[in-house]
Amino acid sequence: MPASTSKFLFHRPELARQIVDRLTGDSPFGAEPTLCLTAPRRTGKSTFLRHDLAPELENRHIEVIYVDLWSDRNADPGHLIAEAIKQALRRAEGVPVRVARSVGLSKVGVGATAIDLDRIGQPQGATLTDALGALIDRTDKRVALVVDEAQHAIVTEAGLNAMFALKAARDTLNTREDSADGPNLVLVLTGSHRDKLGRLVLGRDQPFYGASVQNFPLLGRDFTDAYTAWLNVRLAADNRFEPADVFAAFDVVGRRPEILAQILKDIALDDGAGELRKALSTGAETLRGRLWQDYESAWSSLTPLQQAVIERLVTEEAQFTPFSAASLAAYSSDVGEPVEVPSVQAAIEALRRDNLVWRSARGQYALEDQGMAEWLKARRPAERPEQT
Repeated sequence: MPASTSKFLFHRPELARQIVDRLTGDSPFGAEPTLCLTAPRRTGKSTFLRHDLAPELENRHIEVIYVDLWSDRNADPGHLIAEAIKQALRRAEGVPVRVARSVGLSKVGVGATAIDLDRIGQPQGATLTDALGALIDRTDKRVALVVDEAQHAIVTEAGLNAMFALKAARDTLNTREDSADGPNLVLVLTGSHRDKLGRLVLGRDQPFYGASVQNFPLLGRDFTDAYTAWLNVRLAADNRFEPADVFAAFDVVGRRPEILAQILKDIALDDGAGELRKALSTGAETLRGRLWQDYESAWSSLTPLQQAVIERLVTEEAQFTPFSAASLAAYSSDVGEPVEVPSVQAAIEALRRDNLVWRSARGQYALEDQGMAEWLKARRPAERPEQT
């Protein structure tokens, strides 16, 4: 477990080995070339992918392509996936990107095959199957494509088509003659929203129909014990934390390392480590309130109609139909005046721009952050009947 004075980093090598065993077929149950893993935001999933899973894959002679579909929210997810594969091919060819561009080079050769890098995944260009097959041949390695926040792919038709193309690539490349010892292409699709990620696997018209969305194991007591020990040696002897108190706080804030770190920092600097136990003794609401301050701030900035739309979405969940007669009646009741469809459309677009509401390419809606739904349900008065 490496640690420095500037940043604490906790490794999970055993979990990485277990996941790679499942992908490659080294587990007793055969290969699972596609894994869909979900965990709430800010629980350490992306850190694990970059610092544990990718190194374990590389140690087994597997070429890793990592793409975060939230790295550029304005870019089309399909473009981000194609770009990640293109960069992997350029690295495999050994030609630095800046040099290739300076001489106008856009193609790389693999044996008798030439791939136009600038047209991967585009009409009349190389398919993702072609590009990934070329990468396998060029590197003489199997390939793992890790797509973080994969649920964002279904926001656009191009992103959804990229998911279908990846499924086709997996099926084609894993039936080549050289795949007898294990899959040539494995896919790891992760997301912070279980319902959204599930839309890639539920339904016969979805790209990974038949796969299952599995919970990514959250960090536990071993993490907080290691973090507490690392932190305490950097604090004064009379201002140190008890491991049990830190784990209890970690559990209250949903096993989110960044939130825990901020809470401990505030207490250590302002109140002293002994205040953590007092905060816990007053109940979970004290610490949860710190976590939910962001939701309160976002909520207070919304118009009454925007708030009504979110309330309805939280109540209806997957059955949410924003423009139905029942929904319009619910909005009107909440805001105290008649509400028409154009006003609802404008409210939803504003919520999407603020990254509060998500819409798939096929017109399905969900909250961007499931934690907001928990916050809304908790703040509702017990006597308030749910809208229908």
